[in-house]
Parts: sequence; structure tokens; C-alpha cells
Amino acid sequence: MNILVLNGSPKGDYSITLQTTNYIKKLNQKHNIEILHVGHKIKALERDMSKAIEMIEKADLLVFSYPVYTFIAPWQLHRFIELLKEAKLDLSNKFATQISTSKHFYDVTAHKYIQDNCADLGLKYINGLSADMDDLLTTKGQKEAEDFYNFVCWSVENNHYERPSVSYALGERIAVTKAESTENKSGDVVILTSKEPDDSQLQAMIDRFIAKCKRSTRVINISEYPFKGGCLGCFNCATTGKCIYKDGFDEFLRNEIQTADAIIFAFTIKDHSMGASFKLYDDRQFCNGHRTVTMGMPMGYLISGDYSKEFNLQMIVESRAQVGGNYLAGVATDEFNPDNEIDKLAETLEYALERRYNPPQNFYGVGGMKIFRDLIWQMQGLMKADHKFYKKHGQYDFPQKKRGRMIAMYAVGALMSNKKLKSKMGNKMNEGMLMPYNSVLDKMNKK
Repeated sequence: MNILVLNGSPKGDYSITLQTTNYIKKLNQKHNIEILHVGHKIKALERDMSKAIEMIEKADLLVFSYPVYTFIAPWQLHRFIELLKEAKLDLSNKFATQISTSKHFYDVTAHKYIQDNCADLGLKYINGLSADMDDLLTTKGQKEAEDFYNFVCWSVENNHYERPSVSYALGERIAVTKAESTENKSGDVVILTSKEPDDSQLQAMIDRFIAKCKRSTRVINISEYPFKGGCLGCFNCATTGKCIYKDGFDEFLRNEIQTADAIIFAFTIKDHSMGASFKLYDDRQFCNGHRTVTMGMPMGYLISGDYSKEFNLQMIVESRAQVGGNYLAGVATDEFNPDNEIDKLAETLEYALERRYNPPQNFYGVGGMKIFRDLIWQMQGLMKADHKFYKKHGQYDFPQKKRGRMIAMYAVGALMSNKKLKSKMGNKMNEGMLMPYNSVLDKMNKK
């Protein structure tokens, strides 16, 4: 079997993820395994895809290999998938799988993104391996890599693969009505977009939001920003907060975008995502490390496309707000009643800004931040800016610090373990649990 590993890491041979492939190569010599550094060589591939196409056409199995960057694969691999689709190859007889490494922060959305795009390409997709960055250093991780490889080989031999995850006809876009704008607005709402010049539908959505928004707005088209490249994962910014690229994006981000009262993201769905331009922007935000520097700021979305059918994208949209500590004021699309949805988004955003509304995080936010919390604590010697931020904002909320509650639970556990005491307690357990809440309600009665 001819296996082609599409290494999406910008680090090329220095990719940690790629070491799993190197381990597998040493395990089994019977299959021909080649590596194409699509991440490291993305600029060259944008100019000429012929060599990549030749290697892909010879392969029986494609392996997407990458580190997880901000909910999905790195921009470099994202861009390669765009180029691969533009090539319009017939890949229907080929299999595909993926290997990722991360700290499991939204590896699920990254894997789903690859799976959805494999379906678009007609590939026979086999579920991939999502490993921790350090897994290969352990006996358990090495066995998991070997087991994964054996499973993939067995799946190919028996023609077993997942049912295509995405299959629907693109819906018709509903026209947006022009609205009159009021004058003398104050405030600062940034509309961040990747709009192409000929995307009149998205432009109409942006125009209506600007008219209906009670705050002054600015439009920034990130596809026009002169990025010198995508995030390299070099950690140059870990201690200083300064990106290794000298294109000024870190200062632009902090001075022109993150200073706003709110951010509205506006894009047309592409490849089951916000598109490569937004992915480049997202990855380059790593100059802020893992710091939730915009927490408390409301955000919203203007999305052209079949958003209601893009379940993975929906999860990403909600999760990025939850992890960042941002209130998601709404997602207005052009699928059903865009005028009403855009107007509602503008009104809800104004409510959130006026009242500083920001409800508590749900599982997406709490779970994601616990992963970051533990990561930064362990890597505080390197990620000094992150560590300082987490200490300042009380994000090191380790459970072992709550010793009083732990001691109380030991006492309750001892009581509950004694059958005689438990029978005598009756309903006092429930009454005791409600005591602090009753205290809060009693104080309300006295006001």
C-alpha cells in the first residue's frame, strides 16, 4: 500500500505530530510511506501543485498530519485543502485518515473539519488518531499509535470507512433589504470580515447591520492585511508577546481590533469553516498566547451560507465565545429571514453593551479553560506572559486549593457511610444543602 502523509505542520521535519508517522515507519516496512510537507511548503504549493498532485494520485491512503491550532488544523493545511479542491482530482477510490497532536483542546472540532472536507473530496474516511503531544514518549502512547496503524490497514483491506459526514445541496441565499442608518452614533464596534470583492450578499448583510447598529462601526477586511505568513508555532511570542514576523500584526490586533467595544465576524462559509483568511487571522492571534484578553466583550456573527447544516462550525462559533469569556449576542444568517436576524443581532448586541451582560461559561468554556489552566501552570517557565495573566485573573482555580470544602465532604461522607446516622438524618441532608441558598433568599426578603 502506498501511503502519503500530508504534513500540515509549518515546522516540517521538526513537527512533533510527524514523529508518530516516523514511529510507524520503523514499526512496519511492508508499506511505502512518503511524506509531503504541505505546511512548511505552502507558499511553493500555491505557485505549483503539480508535484503534490502527482504524489497524491499515486497514493492509496492519504494521512492528514497536523498539530491542532485554534479549534481546527493550522492555516497552512487549511490553505492546502483549498488548493486540493481547486485541483478537482478524482479521489473516490482513495482512503484518508488523520493524525493530530494537541493537549486535546477542541481536537474534536479539528478532526471533524478534516472529516467533512474528506467527504467533499470523495475520500473514504477512516477515523483518525488524536494524541497528546507527549503520548509517543510513553509505552501506552506507542501502543496506541501501533494499534491505530493496524486498524487503518485493516480498514483499507476490508474496505471499511465512515459514512460521508456531509451531504447536502447548497441552499438558496435570501436577499437582504437595505436599511436607513441613523446619524451621530458613538461607540466602536468592529466588523471583522474576509469578504471577497464580488461577494455582494455578504456586503448587503454587513451594510444592513451597520445601518441597524446603534453604535459607530468600523469594517476591517482581514483578507487585505499584508500577512507575511501563518503562525509557525515557534513560541517566539511566549515570553515577549511579540510575533517573529515583522508585519506589524500583533500591534494591529491589539490597537485596532481588541480595543473595540464589540466584534462582529462576517464571512461566507467555505470548506465547512470561516475560510482560510480567517484561519490565518485566528492562528496569528497566538501572539496573545492563551490569554483571554477580550473577555467580557460581546461578539456576534454575520454568516452567509448553510450554517444550520454546519454542526461543527456551530460548535466552533459557540466555543470560541465561551472559551474567550465573550457573550455571543447572536448569529445572523441568510438562510431564512436575514433582515430579522440581522436586526435582532444589532438589538441584542446593544443590550449586552448597555448592561454589560455576560452570563457564566458553559461546558465549552469551562472545559476548555481547564485544559489551558493546567497547560500554562506546567509551562509557566516558558509561557511567562500567560502565567502572569492567569495569576492576575484568578484562572488557577485548582480544586485542591478548596481544602475547606474537601474537609466538609469528608465529614459528610463519613456520616453517609454510617447506616444508623444516615437513617436518623432523614431529610436533613437536603435541608443542609439548601441552607446557604436560603440565606441568600432571606437577605432578598429583608431588602
